[in-house]
Amino acid sequence: MESLTEATSGAIGALLSTTILYPLDTCKTRYQAEGGGSHAKPKYRNLSDVLWEAVSTRQVLSLYQGLGTKNMQSFLAQFVYFYGYSYFKKLYLRKSGSKSIGTTANLIIAAAAGACTALVTQPLDTASARMQIASFGKCKGLWETLSEGSWSEAFDGLGISLLLTSNPAIQYTVFDQLKQKLLKDQQRNKTGLESSPEALSALTAFVLGAVSKSIATCLTYPAIRLKVMIQAADHDDGTKQAQPKRPKTISNVLCSIWKREGLPGFFKGLHAQILKTVLSSALLLMIKEKITKTTWVLMLALGRYLLLSRSRLKSA
Repeated sequence: MESLTEATSGAIGALLSTTILYPLDTCKTRYQAEGGGSHAKPKYRNLSDVLWEAVSTRQVLSLYQGLGTKNMQSFLAQFVYFYGYSYFKKLYLRKSGSKSIGTTANLIIAAAAGACTALVTQPLDTASARMQIASFGKCKGLWETLSEGSWSEAFDGLGISLLLTSNPAIQYTVFDQLKQKLLKDQQRNKTGLESSPEALSALTAFVLGAVSKSIATCLTYPAIRLKVMIQAADHDDGTKQAQPKRPKTISNVLCSIWKREGLPGFFKGLHAQILKTVLSSALLLMIKEKITKTTWVLMLALGRYLLLSRSRLKSA
């Protein structure tokens, strides 16, 4: 029940935060996917150029292209992640017999949950990225986007996605450790029995989420840029001129960025990534913390209702 509560509240938080920040996410993805270099004039010099393109072409609503797919991916990803994280954490505590979990074990558990999430949601992640980088007003549907290539191409960037499990692992480990310390301090100042799990305040959850995600993003950003470049390779963006094919292997993309953009190319769009992911994760964790108690109460009420219904059926 506790694992299901964590998964449900996390998924709802992801859905709301993704919808609120989706235009920023679209601008970030288009900026990251551009592979400009010394032999080609960059289309976007900064993040605001993407927004200006949408405004100047009267395609502002196109900043929301692929929102349905992204919401589906975010909801499923967070549900699988929070359920897996909660499940693996309880399993570890039960098997080890300890009352708390250390940093190393927390990292391993978070990475395992992240790996399960990447395997389940990679096709949706690839499709949403391709829909975001498509020309404004010419975005295709989910099935049409996935069917453009082979089924294996739907898993483009899976290797890097598995590597990037270290990102949420670092984030949620930092967040969880700080949260536990704060809640312990709160419990010392309280007396009496508690009917539901403790929760952070909205402001505290927002700050902890921003700090933990900033640390994780800075450490893993080169891999994030590589994944976007791989997912955007060979994609038909709807322009009339055929674009040159870009290599899709990790080693070739590494060499391509190094030759055309140099070391700064691996960090192109870092500020946009931090802005988007920090706000998104902070909102997600803030919403999750505030609805966890409500979800817990609803789950308990539903469980009692089902038990009563079963007992009535047996007595009848």
